[in-house]
Amino acid sequence: MSESTDLTSRQYHAIITKCRSLFVAKTKDYGTAWRILRLPSLTDQIYIKANRIRSIQEKGKQMIDEGITGEFVAIINYCVMANIQATLPASSVQELPLDEATAYYDAQVKITADLQLNKNHDYGEAWRQMRVSSMTDIILMKLLRIKQIEDNAGYTLVSEGVDANYRDIMNYSIFCLIQMGESGIDQ
Repeated sequence: MSESTDLTSRQYHAIITKCRSLFVAKTKDYGTAWRILRLPSLTDQIYIKANRIRSIQEKGKQMIDEGITGEFVAIINYCVMANIQATLPASSVQELPLDEATAYYDAQVKITADLQLNKNHDYGEAWRQMRVSSMTDIILMKLLRIKQIEDNAGYTLVSEGVDANYRDIMNYSIFCLIQMGESGIDQ
């Protein structure tokens, strides 16, 4: 593992640790109420967060005292929830015990982190040369792709499915948080 890959891995896992802590705390507060949401509803929730980030980026100011860091964290957790939802049968119980919900969370994060490691190897950490605003646009594009796939009842001719798009959105959100942390932009 190269020095930059090792750094990325440490930064990646530090962000995941914060996201997981929030997921656990909210699960303690609310249970797994998010399980009532269908995948298109989770997609729309992620879209709202990404659209707000882009709006703040374009306007250069915000009116609500909640920065974009929290929005990226929410996107990450909603992507994990969406991939959990996609793997559970419709007949499964809505309320999951905390340890079970956390185990599902960890399993989805592992799949996504492994994907990031492989893509990072092949692409040579190109995301480090990208702008946060460009990655935000890519997140929005991937959400539009997911919406189209959902509107087509999950059918695609040659494209990857919604799970892969959620994983890419999650990884781009983590990359944005890494870049923002490195540049001291922690809104």
